Amino acid sequence: MSWLLRPRAIAVAASGLALLLLLVALHLRLGDIPMSLAEVVRAVLGGGTGGERLVIMELRLPRALTGALVGAALGVSGAITQAIARNPLAGPDILGVTSGAGLAVVALTVASGTAYGGAGGALASVGIPAVALAGGLAGALLVYGLAWRRGLDGYRLVLVGVGVVAVFTNLKYWLLTVGDVNDATRAMVWISGSLNARGMEHVIPVAIALTVILPATLAGTRVLGALRLGDDTVRGLGVRVDLARGALLLCAVLLASVATAAAGPIAFVALAAPQIALRLAGVAQPPLAVSAVTGAVLVTGADLAARTAAPVELPVGVVTAVLGAPYLIYLLVRTRRAKGGI
Repeated sequence: MSWLLRPRAIAVAASGLALLLLLVALHLRLGDIPMSLAEVVRAVLGGGTGGERLVIMELRLPRALTGALVGAALGVSGAITQAIARNPLAGPDILGVTSGAGLAVVALTVASGTAYGGAGGALASVGIPAVALAGGLAGALLVYGLAWRRGLDGYRLVLVGVGVVAVFTNLKYWLLTVGDVNDATRAMVWISGSLNARGMEHVIPVAIALTVILPATLAGTRVLGALRLGDDTVRGLGVRVDLARGALLLCAVLLASVATAAAGPIAFVALAAPQIALRLAGVAQPPLAVSAVTGAVLVTGADLAARTAAPVELPVGVVTAVLGAPYLIYLLVRTRRAKGGI
């Protein structure tokens, strides 16, 4: 295997990693109990008081690591989806992954509550992350199956995804309406997308998924580049289009599902990170490695702002939604103008 090394993309990735380290350091220092850099270093190295180690190693470091890994997974997932669909508006938010996971978690929470006599108690023992993972995979498979028609067209995939997401969203809110108010409150905490109270049990699954799937997707970078040229051209190059597209989409869905299971649906990161990475790196399609770094920086920075910028701590999904909605409008307007619209 061989890769084309682009100095600008490498420089962007290195700068992003430096910024990410700075954000993680600020995560460890800032909070209700502010600490000096020396105290943080002592706690990370195993020294300091028991209280310092508790705050740093048990509360802040797992949260920062979860945010960085979740952002990286969403960035790569969005980059793969946008490259395959040849559409900057594509992503796991559109393809039913996050909405499917949210619907599954709400259904589990409502079914296991007092409003339904504890009917879902046995199912609840499986755990919210596992249910979210299953819901995300099921939502993506439904969108893929409905969009398939003698092949997979990128715009048809996006249109079907928008419709399925709308149905899932309305079902989710209907379940919240008919369920017990306490169950609905518990569900809303998760579906808003939050990194609060995250521990190493949330870090490890996302780290494993990235370790296994990211090298496979990097090995498929050349296939992604070929898929951008159109199906007939790709077949002429000897690429098995449907198999390659399906395998890469499976990697994207798995990454997004694991990330959603760890932190809830964090909106717009998978949409914005690849496009920001594309413009920073100056390449023709979203670069996977730079998208991963960009996603990690976006989620870590948004969570830091959610913790420290407001009097009351906000879910990170609220911050990314506030920042991402204007960016989505910009992409819509830009895409329409590029197609000759007004």
